[in-house]
Amino acid sequence: MNKGKVIFSLFLCLIMILMFFSPSSIFAETNDRKVIDIITINDFHGKLKEDTREKGKNMGMSKIINAVKQYKDVNPNTIVVSGGDSYQGSAMSELTLGAPVSEMYKEIGVVASAVGNHEFDWGIDLFKKWSEVGEFDFLATNIVDKKTNKPIRWVKPYKVIEVEGVKIALIGLTTPETDCMKTAKNAQNLMFEPLKESAQKWVKYFKNLEAPEGKVDAIIALAHVGCFQDRDSGEITGEVVELGLTEVEGLDAIISAHTHQSVAGVVNNIAVVQGYKDGRALGKLSLSFDKDNNLVKVDSSVDLLYNRKSELVNDKQGDAIYLKYSKALKSIIDEVIGRTDENLTHVRFSECGTSVLGKWTTDLMRKIGGTQIAVINEGALRTSIPAGDITVGKLYDVIPFNNILIKMKLKGSQLKKVIENGIMNKDIGWIEISGVKVYYNPEAEFGNRVTAIILEDGVKVEMEKYYSVATNDFMFIGGDNYDFKGAKNIVESNRIIRDMIADYLRDVKEVKFEFEQPFVKGKAPKVK
Repeated sequence: MNKGKVIFSLFLCLIMILMFFSPSSIFAETNDRKVIDIITINDFHGKLKEDTREKGKNMGMSKIINAVKQYKDVNPNTIVVSGGDSYQGSAMSELTLGAPVSEMYKEIGVVASAVGNHEFDWGIDLFKKWSEVGEFDFLATNIVDKKTNKPIRWVKPYKVIEVEGVKIALIGLTTPETDCMKTAKNAQNLMFEPLKESAQKWVKYFKNLEAPEGKVDAIIALAHVGCFQDRDSGEITGEVVELGLTEVEGLDAIISAHTHQSVAGVVNNIAVVQGYKDGRALGKLSLSFDKDNNLVKVDSSVDLLYNRKSELVNDKQGDAIYLKYSKALKSIIDEVIGRTDENLTHVRFSECGTSVLGKWTTDLMRKIGGTQIAVINEGALRTSIPAGDITVGKLYDVIPFNNILIKMKLKGSQLKKVIENGIMNKDIGWIEISGVKVYYNPEAEFGNRVTAIILEDGVKVEMEKYYSVATNDFMFIGGDNYDFKGAKNIVESNRIIRDMIADYLRDVKEVKFEFEQPFVKGKAPKVK
């Protein structure tokens, strides 16, 4: 590339960044106002590698680092935070227990992170190391130790950041959904207090000048708590609203996470922002203060980085961090263990039942476990598998969680109850299932939609008869509110499902697979 093209490209990149920032935030102080920007990355899920395909949206750590540094160049009064769920989700992060993610956070200057539900996946002992390497603090006000009935001591409830004489308090909050999502053995002694009450308590703490840091000028909830936004009306819904966080008096803004959405708006004069997922976007709050440090305005916006991916360059330090781990893990991650001639697609919260990938995965679980039926939760699968070679790295991307296979005998009535929980469930998505065809009435009330369950051999499932079922330990212990309490003859494999599938693929190389949707609207035909 000649010198002229390089200069032109850099000019375009600068223009895009200036468009992302409001005119007031281009200058840290203007017209007697101070503007402090808060950049947030949420639900990164260890997506350190750039997806270099033409339509690939994952930016990779190097481009994200570069983008954040550019924002800081535009406005030095910039704070960087994380909304949580940072580590679990890729082979590189999994195999290194999140080390490169913490190094990335240090490089972009993250000062605080909410505690995401997936931060518990590898146990609580790693919180200290993540904080030390990344040089940031985990924040949570509503997580309580069941044994002592007191707030946990291994994270901080809040953090006050001072910029240009302005003090901003960040209050940490974690979704109560964590209670039905966490791995029991990793967080069995924790409970999660109501969001509204917890937030209001700490807002009053600051308003009453009880904090040793003294008077603060803005109070922000750094919350691994989900929300959604209607693209037409702009209305914001979800936990942030339904659980009362937007009703907290004295709260100035909410940094949301958890639901993997792009959200920027206002509810009850409280600004709300969420920056999508996987580092594909960055959320931003722009706080304007007058000469007396009174907060006069809060703007929220989302920068969809993937829409301007070609304009972003790799950060040299980011490349160095990535290459260090990539070289060390290359022989493991790049191993080809099988292939598929079909695109095994998977979309979270779809409206059409079990995904192609979900059916493929549960088919393999049945074969491996030797059961009639297999089920997993939609959230156990995180991305699609394109046609072609399947590598160990790709399998980690698809199944990042270390869930083990559990087999059991389950009565037909209990199986129906399990399936009912995963039909048109707006909170957790559809259940992924193999071995049966499920007929259902979409107009019926939740929990009473199944009209018939038919086995592959055409025999109808009887409510009082037992059937062999395979699932993961997350669902078995009640994750996503699935109920297997009536199971008998329970056998734990003590092997991770991802590893079992990898071994199976190594043996057979390619799985012959034709997709047929197991969920059918309407009444079942007459069967045996």
